[in-house]
Amino acid sequence: MSDPVTTARDDATLTITIARESRRNALNADVAAAIMAALDRAESDGGIRAVVLTGAGERAFCAGGDLQPAADGAPFSIDAADPRHYVAALLRRMNDCRLPLIARVNGHALAGGFGLVCACDLVVAREDALLGVTEVKVGLFPMMILPFLLRNTPNRVLMEMCLTGEPITAAEAKPHGIVNHAVPAAELDAKLGWLLARITDKTPTGIRLGKQSLAKIREMSLDAALEYAPFMLANMAQTEDAREGFAAFVEKRPPNWTGR
Repeated sequence: MSDPVTTARDDATLTITIARESRRNALNADVAAAIMAALDRAESDGGIRAVVLTGAGERAFCAGGDLQPAADGAPFSIDAADPRHYVAALLRRMNDCRLPLIARVNGHALAGGFGLVCACDLVVAREDALLGVTEVKVGLFPMMILPFLLRNTPNRVLMEMCLTGEPITAAEAKPHGIVNHAVPAAELDAKLGWLLARITDKTPTGIRLGKQSLAKIREMSLDAALEYAPFMLANMAQTEDAREGFAAFVEKRPPNWTGR
């Protein structure tokens, strides 16, 4: 049996590819486990500065749960008495990722696939890729991914998508901030490379601690956040990267980040 996910490293970037092209890169427990394992490896490798998540081929980024009869990973197989679902585990792991996580949307991202897009930090997409939640068409609602849809999709846009089940293109999603960049298919990798170059030359320590802080502040009250923020800023200022960044600024030279 072929691997459900493949990985490839290019300098400071690790690309994770869902490799179920014949199933439109649909999610199942093996795919989720493989993505989580790849994120673990990326974080343990001090040389990785960013992670890209994409799908094999050109048709689909990820079509969500497999709806073929008796398919592994079908949403109709969920046990209501067991909250430990693989999609929830994957979304938690993506949310906790300390590295910048970029979705390379090479094709349609629907249902749980759109959830994966919304769980990434940044999104570069083909302008003609369809994004949406089609669950209402099969008697469901996008329950598992709602926290991430709410985080990245304006309320009335989200309501229309959820209630009609009709997708929108990445080009249509761009003005709403759902994706960062929507480009012709031929320009997808060039735009992705442009974005990665502007991320991987920045402080890995500042980004790692900043992402951790952002995740916590998102859930805090204003008073709690304003108490937490100065504490984290003071700690970040003591890191080697912060000292190096300031020295490089004063000396008018590129910084040499250590990741510490």
